[in-house]
Formats: sequence, structure tokens, C-alpha cells
Amino acid sequence: MATEQEKNKRRLQELMERPGNSCCVDCGAADPDWVSFTLGVFMCQRCSGIHRNIPQISRVKSVTLDGWQATEVEFIASIGNNAAKDKYQQKMPPFYYRPTHTDCQLLQEQWIRAKYERKEFVHVEKQEPYSAGYREGFLWKRGRDNGQFLSRKFILSEREGALKYFNKHDAREPKAIMKIHTLNATFQPAKIGHPNGLQITYLKDNSTRNIFVYHEDGKEMVDWFNGIRAARFHYLQVAYPGASDADLVTKLTRNYIKEGYMEKTGPKQTEGFKKRWFTMDDRRLMYFKDALDAYARGEVFIGSKENSYTVLPGLPPSTQGNHWKFGITIVTPDRKFLFACETEEDQRDWIAAFQKVVNRPMLPQEYAVEAHFKHKP
Repeated sequence: MATEQEKNKRRLQELMERPGNSCCVDCGAADPDWVSFTLGVFMCQRCSGIHRNIPQISRVKSVTLDGWQATEVEFIASIGNNAAKDKYQQKMPPFYYRPTHTDCQLLQEQWIRAKYERKEFVHVEKQEPYSAGYREGFLWKRGRDNGQFLSRKFILSEREGALKYFNKHDAREPKAIMKIHTLNATFQPAKIGHPNGLQITYLKDNSTRNIFVYHEDGKEMVDWFNGIRAARFHYLQVAYPGASDADLVTKLTRNYIKEGYMEKTGPKQTEGFKKRWFTMDDRRLMYFKDALDAYARGEVFIGSKENSYTVLPGLPPSTQGNHWKFGITIVTPDRKFLFACETEEDQRDWIAAFQKVVNRPMLPQEYAVEAHFKHKP
């Protein structure tokens, strides 16, 4: 005869196989083996750690542990992941960023708190900080030349179509105006050295400009991030009136395809190789002297194989100078770009990243970007 405990655990295993319960309710990771027995949802171990920080709302246990009560199991059976999503995400705006298991801790934690603690997607008025179309406040911004973080006033205005920041608190004129249509934001805690670090990029004279900011309050920083996404969403709705919300959401913000150090040589391929920080942002491969530089030293457009772009392992036999061992050659219609990686793993990862972009057919608007790169001085 099965004991009460064995019956409860077997019942939990059955519930895990129900539609919706086989992925983490919060980040979508497969095979969740933790449960909130006060919310009635299945989640992964990482998300369960965040739930532990809100014990007044969510109490978690591993499905493999003993000590399950029949009442707890039946409560979970009465709800489950799909019903919980219907309840806690019922009024979620399409532009709000839904983190996955690959995102940083800050995004995961604020997403979980927004859903269950603040109930932002049940009570629409709680979404005002990022959906009102205007946001003003102070962020710590890294100085371009000295690397110091200083408090700067930022204003995000959908009406003006821009994010602005001011060098002095009482300044009338902004130090920079970042147009919403070229804006991107991505969390970079390791690179910036702060758990709430956000990298904002925009185009200035069609070259990429980086700024690095953070706020001590994690909710504030995520509200700024979603405010930028909301502004871009509303701009794109006007720019592409026939597009669906699902199409527009993919264009709001993007994480970089890959970043890291490689060595490069110049167009004559006789100069020495220099170590540079590379960022692959969609079809733009940018290189910087330092990972936190404001401006790229140069940018390379990477088109598609149909347009005669190719990625090859190794370097031409005639390559001169000392360089890292593992080479990559990118062939474009105009010239070859030579890069060298420190390890074979780095080489493999960069080639995979480049190949992914080269294998993708170019969009009509990308031809205009390519043409501009060809005419860069």
C-alpha cells in the first residue's frame, strides 16, 4: 500500500505533466521542479530563489521533498501555471519585457515582483511609471572620458520622440538628445560592474554611441527600460500602421548577438594586430578599444551570403605579424576583414554568431544601411 506521502508526490508528478506546467511559470525554463504552494504554480530553481524573497506572497518547496500535505497538492491542482498566467498577466501591455531563463537576475526579480507582489498586470494604474509616455528622473551615468559615474537628469518624452540627459541639474539645454527611433537598451550588469547596469545606445551621425547608466533601485531601472520599450512601441505603431503587436515587440530592444575580445588588423593587412572589444549588434560589428568606450573605433556591416558575404575559419597564408592563434576571415563585396581569437572556443562561437547573420536574407531597410557603410569616410 502506498503511503500518503507517496500518493501526494505521485499526484504532483501527474500535475507537472498538465499543459502549461512543464515549463517554469516565470521564465519558461523546461522541467520545473519547484512549486509555490501558496500561488499554485510550478517554477525552476532560479525563480524559486526569487519567490523566497517574497514569503508573504509565495512559499516554495521542491517537488522531490517529503512533507507534502494533501491540501497543498489539491490547491496546486486547482490552479496551475496557465490559470495563474491568466490571472496575474491579464492586463500586461505588449511592450513589457518578459524575461527568459537567460536574462539577468534584476529583470527576473522585478518581473516576479511586478506580477505577484505589486500586481501591476491586474491593476492598470500601477503601470503608469513606464506607460505614461513621459518619464523624468536621475540616473548614475558613466563619464565618457574619466569613467566616473555622476548623477544626471534624464527625460524620456514620447511627444518629443526622444530620451535626453542634462549635465547640470538646472541646465536648460540637454547634453544629448537620443531619438527614440534609433534607441536601444540592454542590461549589462557584468560589463558595467553594477547589478542594475543598463547600456543605452543610439545613432549619432549614423555611428553608434554608448552610454552606461544605473540606479540603486532595481524597480526604477526596470521601469526606465520598459518606458523606453513603450516609447519605441508607440513610435513603431505609427511608423508601421499595418504591423501586428507581435511583429513590433521583436523590434523594441535587442540584446547583442555576441560580445568579447578579438584581435584585428587594418585594411592593408600589413599593420600589426591590435586587441579590441567587439560587439555584434544585429548586422553591425563594432569594435572598441575598451568595453566601456562611448564610441566605436570602427564598424563593419555584415550582410547575407546572397550578397557575397562569407565567413571563413583561419587567416590568409600571407598574413603578417604576431596575433592570436585562431583566425577568422570575413569576406565582403569590398574587402576582407581579418580577426584572431585567443581560444578555439572563442573562434567557434564568433563564427557561429557571424554565420547566423550571414545565413539570414537582408531586409529592404538593411540595404540602405549597407549603402551608408560603403560610403563612410
